[in-house]
Amino acid sequence: MTTDVLKKRIMTNKPNILVVCGRNKKRSRTAEYIFKNDSRFNIRSAGLSPKSERKLSENDLNWAGLVFVMEHGHKARIQGLYRHLQLPPIEVLHIEDNYEFLDDELVDLLTERMNNTLQIVYKV
Repeated sequence: MTTDVLKKRIMTNKPNILVVCGRNKKRSRTAEYIFKNDSRFNIRSAGLSPKSERKLSENDLNWAGLVFVMEHGHKARIQGLYRHLQLPPIEVLHIEDNYEFLDDELVDLLTERMNNTLQIVYKV
């Protein structure tokens, strides 16, 4: 990772948060939607599948200061596919693919788990 990328991750006023799921259709898109106007951080979402609405890229990972994934398998895939990068911290939210976009229960789970991690671990 270049010095410029590291500086961008550290020096930004608002942290950059990337949310990843399988196809970027339901869970990660919901997270991006519900947090898009949050003044504490910048957010974007992506998926791991080639059929994703927005496929995860090296640029996304270089941009991110923190990555949230839905399942342990997502974290393992990112670490395997991008092992040549210095990855940001990756937090697993433990949210199965059982929800539709903006499902009320999904919104509640994402809000609670992301806010708890951001407040307790990252003081954001």
